[in-house]
Amino acid sequence: QVQLVESGGGLVQAGGSLRLSCATSGIIFTSYVMRWYRQAPGKQRELVATITRGGITNYVDSVKGRFTISRDIGKNMVYLQMNSLKPEDTAVYYCNGIRVTTQQNYWGQGTQVTVSS
Repeated sequence: QVQLVESGGGLVQAGGSLRLSCATSGIIFTSYVMRWYRQAPGKQRELVATITRGGITNYVDSVKGRFTISRDIGKNMVYLQMNSLKPEDTAVYYCNGIRVTTQQNYWGQGTQVTVSS
């Protein structure tokens, strides 16, 4: 059974940093693409960062140079390091995993990030 559990959200001032963590179970990273999404109030869910099975990373333009997605295969963890945070980064952040061969799609419960100006 696949489970994703996010943590690390909170309230931070603009310019600050947070590291989000996604604890996974039932996932083999060589079979899954892992992503972080976010959803701000009144807006659609937005793809923020991706790490492929081979470890290649991609980011939405608005976070390039500020956010870093990474994974620790031994600990079954995925991270999103967020630096130079802006008020517009305020959202609920979700960890997502897609099994490439079957397109089975799994979500965590989300963690709130609030950036004050």
